[in-house]
Amino acid sequence: MSFGRKVIATKIELIKIRRSIQVARMVHKILDDKREVLLKKIDEMIDEANKARGDIWSPLGEIYTSVYNAYMSLGTTTLESVADSTPSIMEVDVNVRRVVDVKIPTLEVKNKRGGQDLSYGFVETNASVDKAARLIKNMLPQVCKAAEYENAIFSLAKELQKTQKLLNALEYVIIPQYDSAISFIRATLEEREREEFVRLKKVKVLLDKKKSD
Repeated sequence: MSFGRKVIATKIELIKIRRSIQVARMVHKILDDKREVLLKKIDEMIDEANKARGDIWSPLGEIYTSVYNAYMSLGTTTLESVADSTPSIMEVDVNVRRVVDVKIPTLEVKNKRGGQDLSYGFVETNASVDKAARLIKNMLPQVCKAAEYENAIFSLAKELQKTQKLLNALEYVIIPQYDSAISFIRATLEEREREEFVRLKKVKVLLDKKKSD
């Protein structure tokens, strides 16, 4: 059945539409199940994201304290020199996993083996700089994990929105139109049968009258 065209009231068309509405209801059930799974996964991701963000706040506070102490003891010029000597690029492995058929990137910070842990010299720095650098390095995987969960929530929410739109189309447009078409064809066929019955009855009366004459 093509929506927008006039429905042909025939038994063949009725059979076609009945099959179509069965398929539409089956698809609706599949999408409804998908929506429930997406909602559950989003709730799980929100919990994980909240936990990941919570794990960041404590070391972040320590980092701010250490950086503040370093500024107070070493001055802005020295710290800016240390910052300039630190690579601005973080190497991250990006993989993809599927959650309810949605592609979710996963992030993993690369750990360089055999290299220097710190990219600056120790002569002009102090323990506050070392502590801040160590905490930042240790916190990077947690930051990536939090970003991963945030992105997953966004991607799943977008898929949920698409799924809900399809469900609404099926529930409020497609299936009701199929139901309406079936009702129209049934009523038309029944009316034709009544008309045919009346016509045959009149024909029978005429034939009986002729026989009696």
